[in-house]
Amino acid sequence: MISVKSTPLKSIFLVIIGSAFVAACLVLAKIVQTDLLGESLHPLQATQARFLFGFIGLLVFYSAFPMRFKKPDIKLHVIRTLCGFSAVTVMFTAAAIIPVSDATAISFLNPVFAMIFALPLLGEKIGKLRWTSALIGLVGAFVLLRPSGSAFEPAALLALIAAVVMGLEFILIKILSTREQVLQILLINNVLGLLFSSISLFFVWNSPTLIQWIALSGIGFLMLGAQVCNLIALRGADASLVLPFSFTTLIFVTGYDFMVFAVTPDIISWVGAIIIIFGVSTIIIQQISDDKKTIN
Repeated sequence: MISVKSTPLKSIFLVIIGSAFVAACLVLAKIVQTDLLGESLHPLQATQARFLFGFIGLLVFYSAFPMRFKKPDIKLHVIRTLCGFSAVTVMFTAAAIIPVSDATAISFLNPVFAMIFALPLLGEKIGKLRWTSALIGLVGAFVLLRPSGSAFEPAALLALIAAVVMGLEFILIKILSTREQVLQILLINNVLGLLFSSISLFFVWNSPTLIQWIALSGIGFLMLGAQVCNLIALRGADASLVLPFSFTTLIFVTGYDFMVFAVTPDIISWVGAIIIIFGVSTIIIQQISDDKKTIN
């Protein structure tokens, strides 16, 4: 197994780079669903590309650095991958309809829903501070839904659904990570995701142009790169130091969206995003504090 050393400063840099990659994936997914590079593609094609090229990248890595597999929990892997497949597809769809910055901000709620799912699945207890923080985050999402007459954004509900499913996937990943190696989990996830997404393309396939294939490959490779950056970062620094920098995704996605589509977030977008980030940050800080107490 290859080993990559990382210092706290490098870890922060890696998280920021990973955030830039995630933002680029979302904007690329939006681009291929428009007619900028050819006839628009279905969101499922963007999802399939995420798994296809992610699998190719992992396959190359495993060829260079082979490892021994443990017996996987196939049932849990299937459920986790179905969650990831659904969340990515819904998220890509939302990003194509509403400003990518709004969809991204709403997706930041996934720790809130992960906390809720942790109640029945992990038997964890949730204090008043966490419930308050979760409520604050949900208020931010409500703001981004723009629930006022013609301004209502039903597509924002898709991003909210994606956040719910991401929260469930996070808990499943947490369970798997206690039983199997991270790289094994990534490879199995991409294999199953490629299988599910390829089957779904039978109903919606539209032949991409060469430049669309390049954009689709970017979605897969960049998402894989983001995962690697975050894994290395968390090995080299405390989560409390690096996790807050993941919110730079919103900055990157806003910049990309402006450069490509000339979309500028309005005051409602900024207010909603700030409320969500505040609420989720409180949950993350509280969780890290609890983990340190448990260790000590």
